[in-house]
Amino acid sequence: MVQLAIRQLAAVDRGAVVDVINTAARWYGEFLPAQDLHDPEMTVAEWDAEARRMTWYGGFLDGVLVGVMGLEYARDAALLRHAYILPDYQRHGIGLRLAEHLEDVARRERAARGLRRLVVGTYARDYKARGALENAGYRLSADSAAVLRDYYAIPEDRACASVTYEKPV
Repeated sequence: MVQLAIRQLAAVDRGAVVDVINTAARWYGEFLPAQDLHDPEMTVAEWDAEARRMTWYGGFLDGVLVGVMGLEYARDAALLRHAYILPDYQRHGIGLRLAEHLEDVARRERAARGLRRLVVGTYARDYKARGALENAGYRLSADSAAVLRDYYAIPEDRACASVTYEKPV
């Protein structure tokens, strides 16, 4: 396991965060049709809008941001959002460490926020993410469409191509 420093991200980190997201999102080209790709995946303005709804965390190696993930609360769920790891650092446990960190944050908030579950959405065709989620103890939601509709504010094209996974807090 790599020595990863994890901390909450701030506006000063936005450029590096957006770079990580847009670099890592190039992977989508391997399984999404061209018309569903967004380039860039996220702009600075979009990151600012997301940062008003969720708390962003980053994983750093030797002071360099190599992975990001957001934590958003929606009713009885903690949503792990926007998980992106730079390609050169994938398959080194960074995504798992970030997810575990956010799960720990959510567990500390469980009683105060009435949380019952952790939910993660991903593309149905993203076999890397789906395998990682299953290895981390997440299970496919019984009705992903309902979970996406009830907990997420995402474009319809993304919702139609996505599934959700969950586990108890």
